[in-house]
Amino acid sequence: MLLEVRGLGKQFGGLNAVKDVDLDVAEGEITAIIGPNGAGKSTFFNLLSGFYRPTSGSVVFKGQDITAKKPYRTVREGIARTFQTTHLFEDSTVLDNVLSGRIVRSRSTVFGAVLQTPGFRREERLNLDKAREALEFTGIADFADELAGEVPQEVQKRVALAIALATEPELLLLDEPAGGITEEETTRFGELIRRTAARGITVCLVEHKMSMIMSLADRILVLDHGQTIAFGTPDEIKRDPKVIEAYLGADDEEED
Repeated sequence: MLLEVRGLGKQFGGLNAVKDVDLDVAEGEITAIIGPNGAGKSTFFNLLSGFYRPTSGSVVFKGQDITAKKPYRTVREGIARTFQTTHLFEDSTVLDNVLSGRIVRSRSTVFGAVLQTPGFRREERLNLDKAREALEFTGIADFADELAGEVPQEVQKRVALAIALATEPELLLLDEPAGGITEEETTRFGELIRRTAARGITVCLVEHKMSMIMSLADRILVLDHGQTIAFGTPDEIKRDPKVIEAYLGADDEEED
């Protein structure tokens, strides 16, 4: 397994935001995490990526325990993530934003940068090539020289994904990647996620748009009040009474 999560928990005061969650993520799969608002989905991602230190349990990535590692170290290990709210350097170009994702792969020193050593120049060219490759792959190369704060929402979502891809991840954590975009844009973004997985990058995503989840995911983890209530294929999840009651059924009631 690429990722093995065992007994993962996080308490805030007396509240169990995440409690005793297990998850195995196989290499090359798309795994979705769903659940009602407040179910602990983003907290779970923060535990996986090192933004929170768990109260209990462990996270093992590629056979190595990364439970206590800080976010920049998890990125170096090969885990990248995006956030519910897109955080970009709005006054910098789209290309410069994507180049920022290359920092974790940099071996250059201040000495090399000041003297413009051959090694520094080679790395600079490599970083530019990797950033432009990420822009091409995400379909936003035409926006490379525009300010990140001035491009459409869908493009900003793709910039965030391009930054994550520029780190050369093996596991990509996407937190509500389709939030704030239209259904047509969501369909296109789903296709991009599928192409990302086809490149050999394992994907975990938190998302509320069920049509997207059901068409993309190989397996789905369902959380409610921080605990696992179901785990299985999309067909299994659709038929699970606990899921229907806690999540899918609630959505249906709201639409009626």
